Amino acid sequence: MSLASRQCVACRGDTPPVTGDQLTELHRQLDERWKVIDEHHLTGEFVFEDFAKALVYVNRVAEIAEEQGHHPDIYLAWGKVGVKIWTHKIDGLTESDFILAAKIDAL
Repeated sequence: MSLASRQCVACRGDTPPVTGDQLTELHRQLDERWKVIDEHHLTGEFVFEDFAKALVYVNRVAEIAEEQGHHPDIYLAWGKVGVKIWTHKIDGLTESDFILAAKIDAL
């Protein structure tokens, strides 16, 4: 089952962060725009023709985040959107972070 077809699961706080081989395998399933930073968070940068198209994209990402109950940091600039994802409750990455990134890739 693809990551994008799955649902984010709320973290209870005792979930261990994904690291090592598991992190590598999950990352491999995402678009190459996604970078894993210090095994702590994912960042992705998306480029658009203008501010208006970037803003539409931000709103689409926000809709997915709200549906999933998993909210990334979103940065909007002229023709560019940055997304930063991690699970705040454990201060690291969970499988749900990769699921959200895959859903964003599917836009």
